[in-house]
Amino acid sequence: MEKCKSPILDNLNKLFPLERIRNFCIIAHIDHGKSTLSDRFLELTGTVKKEDGLREQFLDNLQVERERGITVKAQTCSLIWNYKSEDYLLNLIDTPGHVDFSFEVWRSLSACEGAILLVDANSGVQAQTIAHFNHALLADITILPVMNKIDLKNADIESVSVQMKNLFDFNMNEILLASAKTGIGIEEILDAIIERIPPPTSNHPLLTESSPNHLKAVVFDSWYEKFKGIILLIRVLDGAIKLGSQVLLSTNSSKIHTVKELNVLHPGQVPISGNPPTLNAGQVGVVICNIHDNSDISIGDLVCLNDEYGLELIKSEKESKTKSLKSNPMVYASIYPCEKSEIGNLQKSLQKLFLNDSSVSMQKESHPALGNGFKLGFLGLLHMEVFCQRLDDEFDAQVMITSPSVPYKVHIHGEKNIKQYGSEELLITNAAMFPAPQIIKTYFEPMVKGTIIAPDQFLNSITTLCMDRRGEQLNTFYIDNLRVLMEYRFPLSEIIIDFYDSLKSVSSGYASFDYEDDGFQETELVKLDFRLNDKPVDELSMIVHLKRARLFGKNICDKLADHLTRQQFKIKVQALVGGKVVARSNVSAYRKDVTAKLYGGDSTRRMKLLQRQAEGKRRMRMVGNIEIDPETFINVLKR
Repeated sequence: MEKCKSPILDNLNKLFPLERIRNFCIIAHIDHGKSTLSDRFLELTGTVKKEDGLREQFLDNLQVERERGITVKAQTCSLIWNYKSEDYLLNLIDTPGHVDFSFEVWRSLSACEGAILLVDANSGVQAQTIAHFNHALLADITILPVMNKIDLKNADIESVSVQMKNLFDFNMNEILLASAKTGIGIEEILDAIIERIPPPTSNHPLLTESSPNHLKAVVFDSWYEKFKGIILLIRVLDGAIKLGSQVLLSTNSSKIHTVKELNVLHPGQVPISGNPPTLNAGQVGVVICNIHDNSDISIGDLVCLNDEYGLELIKSEKESKTKSLKSNPMVYASIYPCEKSEIGNLQKSLQKLFLNDSSVSMQKESHPALGNGFKLGFLGLLHMEVFCQRLDDEFDAQVMITSPSVPYKVHIHGEKNIKQYGSEELLITNAAMFPAPQIIKTYFEPMVKGTIIAPDQFLNSITTLCMDRRGEQLNTFYIDNLRVLMEYRFPLSEIIIDFYDSLKSVSSGYASFDYEDDGFQETELVKLDFRLNDKPVDELSMIVHLKRARLFGKNICDKLADHLTRQQFKIKVQALVGGKVVARSNVSAYRKDVTAKLYGGDSTRRMKLLQRQAEGKRRMRMVGNIEIDPETFINVLKR
């Protein structure tokens, strides 16, 4: 049957009944071909033509995505596909693959009825494939298994099919085979989306003159444009929204907003035609209300009409929305503007970027050397790097970022102490918040459950690495004849910096890793303090595990010694735990030869001059004020 390969844009604007709408996303491990599959969908449905400039990874619009070759933001596009002589509206969401952007994946799943689970026929099921599959199960949506890259010379279709059957309980005959690069099997996938993924449902599917105009929609993405303000990407759950509607948002339901524009993404914004233009139940589209206040909107907001029904909906949905769309930061880092006078502009840039990445948490903080800044919470190290790069790329906001840390918990005892701190359990995100050791009853550190998939020939070296990182082995089993899946429980602090690089090194690049939050576990923590010539440097204090105190202390002492400016006296750099020195480095003094003017004669004169110099340096060391410039702090604290 001839497919609709050149749909007219007006088709997007006509009324599609619910039974001819499909909302789906693509989920997969990083580099398994999600963005390339999206490209083929765009090409085959006539949404974008090669001769019109279809570039690779067309939906990856951010500069950081183009530079790194990864997807970090879920992107949406409405497609039209002709199936059995009828046009169907397919709303595609291309999702990130990396674990650090799992909130983007979860948010996308909440707007879909189905997901394509993409697996590379060459590398097989990977750790993040399993994580995304579990997310889709929790979202209770239909999963469509697809094996990609079957055209590769090393593709092992039979083995990977067995993996998908063993791990996900798929029937072998329901796994679709495709090559997104060459276009093999793409038409079959589009047909299967219509056949297997259910259409959206609604209590008030269509807006008609005789029916009441109800509206229930959810905001699952937003971004800022200079002249139009905050742009909302919504999924209409119930009823319809039309141009000129008076709507309320659940974040600030006291403000009434007027719908100024209604568009669909195809893949750029295309105005909806009609009299009046309308988005109906099951559809995904862009709403512009000229909102310029960031506090009026947040991801997950309910959009309702300004009527009694809408107010009641917002009231009943607020609590459940807060629970379902909250993300828990896994890594904290502080950022400061390179120029202290730019703190105001940095705050505005952060607020605009939060519209597009609501998984980041923020609180203000002040540093004696670096000035005012913000402590931000991220979902991982790559998330932190990408966020800061986007600040630079999109807002020209150049920042200094400190070394990442993880949140700890402590339980304190004593009624007086509990009353002073307001709770028995305290969340500690920096060393300044650490209570006195004598009032702490127990310490807790964040844990993660890690999944590693690798060829069995690297089993011993990976096990050694995991044990070195204080990992606890939970499970190990073969997923086929050559590949093994290992589950470990790690302290988060042991894996956030260089664990992935080390894992790739010991496995010659063949291992994959994914992790998820696994609560807190009782542990032994200490506060690591630093001194310069016996004077405390509070800005460098940090919380570490007892067994890592000496290693971390020596690392920071050596960094300080390398970056401090030499003086005419020796500088003593010390790391201490509870007043006990655990590491030390020295910055040697400039040497002045006070005996240069002497010639021959009695050696007592030489000794007298050397003793006088030593006494002078001792006095200088006692009264000398060692200043640490901001650049030194940055070099010591940065990753």
